Amino acid sequence: MTENIAHTAMVLAAGFGTRMRPLTNTTPKPLIPVAGQPIIAHGFDRLRAANVSRAVVNAHYLADQIEAWCATVTAPATRVSDERDAILDTGGGIARALPLLGPDPFFVLNSDSFWIDRGTPALTRLRAAWDDAAMDCLLLLCDPAHTTGYDGKGDFVIGNDGRLLRAKAAPTGKALAYIGGYVVHPRLFANAPSGAFSMNLLWDRAIQEGRLFGLAHAGHWLHVGTPEAIGEAEDWLKRNS
Repeated sequence: MTENIAHTAMVLAAGFGTRMRPLTNTTPKPLIPVAGQPIIAHGFDRLRAANVSRAVVNAHYLADQIEAWCATVTAPATRVSDERDAILDTGGGIARALPLLGPDPFFVLNSDSFWIDRGTPALTRLRAAWDDAAMDCLLLLCDPAHTTGYDGKGDFVIGNDGRLLRAKAAPTGKALAYIGGYVVHPRLFANAPSGAFSMNLLWDRAIQEGRLFGLAHAGHWLHVGTPEAIGEAEDWLKRNS
């Protein structure tokens, strides 16, 4: 089944970007430029580096602008999942798009932050690490020391077997930040709620079943959450180009 792993991606682009105001009063956050191109374009660069052939982008806030940008993308082949009727949160947005994503494991990327690869691209590493018999979801995580614009203490701890625990529930281990990328099998959405819900609900179910895994990122994560973070990200990129 390896050849069918994650050649399709869901890109989450429906949010309001409230922390990025006033820039997002007129422009959706994924289209705010950082280092010469929209934030979402950095994610699409990662998809192309991993030879992803199809992408689905959801749109709610200022959806016309997201649709117009997607129409300019030549690779991967890109479709829009229209959420103008309701904001569905991360889980609900993916659940609505499942008919467009197909039956095999697929990537999910946030469109409002991006990472820098060092060595083998992170998406290629995620694809290679996928174990369909053991996993329902495999998250990309990063040491907070290797992030810019992130002030958290970490979200998950990776166990010796690769399984994840929430950092607050782990008795020992280094807490790592979730950085907006993962592989997931559609089966994780079986019995998911209808309407809006967060992926955290399904991740907690997967933790209970021992089927949520993590992979440590080898590069750097740029969390562009506020207008001030744009300059921080661009400064880091200039220093590390």
